[in-house]
Parts: sequence; structure tokens; C-alpha cells
Amino acid sequence: MTTVDHIVFIVDDDARLREALSELLDSHGIRAAAFGSAGEYISADKPDVPACLILDVELPDINGLDLQTQIAKGDHPPIVFITGHGDIPSSVRAIKHGALDFLTKPFSDSDLMAAIQAAIAKDREGRSARAELAAIRRRYLELTRREREVLPLVVSGLLNKQAAAELGISEVTLEIHRRNVMQKMAAASLADLVRISERLEIPITHSRRPGGNRS
Repeated sequence: MTTVDHIVFIVDDDARLREALSELLDSHGIRAAAFGSAGEYISADKPDVPACLILDVELPDINGLDLQTQIAKGDHPPIVFITGHGDIPSSVRAIKHGALDFLTKPFSDSDLMAAIQAAIAKDREGRSARAELAAIRRRYLELTRREREVLPLVVSGLLNKQAAAELGISEVTLEIHRRNVMQKMAAASLADLVRISERLEIPITHSRRPGGNRS
């Protein structure tokens, strides 16, 4: 039985190699989907699960390295390049642009499987991080306008009375907004809220330290 919670995409114009790789993956309980060109891969429907992309450098339509560049701006599986004509410039370019590995044919099954497992693990971690960030952004959108004004002041380290003065509200009202922010953002502590703000890239324009920026 093949595992359905992750998949390996194979893009290579050699039908015999695609078949051999598919059989290898099947023997390890890994689902595979094979394509003979970059165009076939791009146009295919893909399951939304952790994945690895095994990509040949030389393809009939576009170069594998060019495909890597083309899909770089979107979410795509970690790439393991394979090639029968490896050269240093190509491998450097591939790795520089995020490829997980660059294997020259003939490569060993163990080397390929190690690269695939690392790629799937990396994609799984990336998906988890993106899902967590999306949840944080949804919580942020639930804040009121005033709570969004309070948040950067709190994580800047201002005292409640300082933050209240910045907003022209009472310290008691500031404390209420601060408590609401903590609850809505699911922050267990101020340090936790700071980390959340950093992930949201909320600009810090205030500081309680002498000489800190004020706005």
C-alpha cells in the first residue's frame, strides 16, 4: 500500500527512468507522479500534500533550471535535480536558488532516497510554518482598530502609562485593550506576543529605552 500523505513528482523525458524511479518509490511505500516535460508538470493537478520534485536538468521544452526559476515565486516542493551531464555552474546555480540536492547519473538508490526523504521533511515543516502564520494573520484581523494600535506599543516595551499617553486614553482602558490583544492573539506571555509580532513583521516605532525612536 502506498503512502498518500506525501508524494514525489518526477519530471524527466526518459520514460525508462521515470518508470524505474516510480518503481523504486513504490517499493518504499511512496506515491509518485511522473511527467515527461515541464509543461506536463505545470499543467497537472497536484494533491495538496508534502512533496518532493525530482527534476531533470535537460528537458524537451524548457531547461530544468529555468523551470526552477519560473516556479520560484510560488509555493513549490523542494527540488532534487538529476542530470546525466552535470557541471559545476549548473549545480551551483541550482543550489543557490534553493535546490536541496544535485545528483549526477548514475546515482545510487540510497543517495536519491536520502535526498527525497530530506525534501519531504523540509516541505512538511514549511507547510506547517505557513499554516501557523496564516492562523496568526487570521487572529490579527480579528483585532479592533484600537487593539492594532495598542499591539506595537506593547511589544515595543512601553509601560502601560506610556502607551496610554501615546494614544490619549486612560491607563485602565489601555490595560483592557492589552488584555484583549493577548487573548485574541493567543499569546501566553509578552515574550510570546513579541515573537508573534515579529512573524507578522509589525514595525516597532517606539522604545522605552533612553533615546529610543518616538512617533
